[in-house]
Amino acid sequence: MAFLGCIADDFTGATDLANNLVREGMRTVQVIGVPAVADLSGPQAVDGVADADAIVVALKSRTSPVEEAVKGSLTALSALKAVGCERFFFKYCSTFDSTPAGNIGPVAEALRGELDEPLAIAAPAFPATGRTVIHGDLLVNGVPLNESGMQHHPLTPMTDANLVRWLSAQSQGNVGLIDQATIDAGVGAIRERRDELIHSGVSLAVVDTVEDRHITLLGAAFADARLITGGSGIALGLPQPWRDAGLIDANQQAASLGDFGGAKAIVAGSCSERTQEQVAAFAEHHPALALDAVTMADDADAAVRFAMTWAEARLDDGPVLIYSTATPEAVSTAQQKLGAAEAGALVEDVLARISQGLVAAGVRRLIVAGGETSGAVVEALGIQMLRIGPQIDPGVPWTAARPDLAIALKSGNFGAVDFFTRAFEVCP
Repeated sequence: MAFLGCIADDFTGATDLANNLVREGMRTVQVIGVPAVADLSGPQAVDGVADADAIVVALKSRTSPVEEAVKGSLTALSALKAVGCERFFFKYCSTFDSTPAGNIGPVAEALRGELDEPLAIAAPAFPATGRTVIHGDLLVNGVPLNESGMQHHPLTPMTDANLVRWLSAQSQGNVGLIDQATIDAGVGAIRERRDELIHSGVSLAVVDTVEDRHITLLGAAFADARLITGGSGIALGLPQPWRDAGLIDANQQAASLGDFGGAKAIVAGSCSERTQEQVAAFAEHHPALALDAVTMADDADAAVRFAMTWAEARLDDGPVLIYSTATPEAVSTAQQKLGAAEAGALVEDVLARISQGLVAAGVRRLIVAGGETSGAVVEALGIQMLRIGPQIDPGVPWTAARPDLAIALKSGNFGAVDFFTRAFEVCP
């Protein structure tokens, strides 16, 4: 029976979280979409759930209407509670990715209320990937979030680095801060601060996290909390305290997936700066096909056919890349012509259909770059569950979608510049 039940607001975020839990010895499965109780227990349960220590429910709620995101998250929570989970985790992006009218605050408050927890921490930082929080400000590789490129995100532009202000704008309750000095003072000081915040009426608390050891301290301090909210980094600090308390066991084979053959392909929809770098690096030495939203809008069916004809002629010779990744200027031009939401939906649809075609053509190792694109691809392929395997880069593992198909879902901002090349070395 799973001990930890997780709810993630997008697919790559769910995989990122699951990856860290596996690294810490927790057998983890990722379930796609809002599950029914029957999906998680009994004879109709999806494969792998029965032996899992953690179940990660991957929603596609990051940019959904607030009411829809809250309803889906509460339904997932209900299913996870019904199958015996004792601890719960609401996962969102390490770069927060949520406008002032976004879903993180409302969903966190709804989950906290349902679990009758007086306070939940907001812990997006992941120092190993360059995401840190100091004085409540979120930094990406030392640069304030609102200067990191995330201010240009097409769907969730982050124009303020201070998460206390940002989360307060989304939340009905009060938002506080547990600062670095308190965390450096140790577990006792953190718990004293938690109690102070609760006494003063704070229900969500942003936590400073500058170094990996802060994750360890926060994990120990909040190991007894029924609800944690944040990025995947904080999950690295939780399994050991649970293991020390005798609540879970360690599993040395948690990341084993087996072997995969067949062709290799990459589909990239993210327009993040890092994905732009990764696309450019891969395209220097491998076949790469760029698709732009304006052309897709002229005839989406023709764009899919053209991409598949191009890919099928090259798959036998090695991995291929098909991408709509573009600069902020190109994205802005497409959004002005098509509308922001319409352009995003169009790109997701076309790339999802291309992914279907690639798998039908024999691709058995598929990398998808971009959270929204990953959600669309997973849905198009009819994937219900992912078993989490070996890590490629921090936050991105290979997963088994079925016995003959490995898939890696990469958040746009994650991975080294040579990620695409090295990924196929991890799963050759």
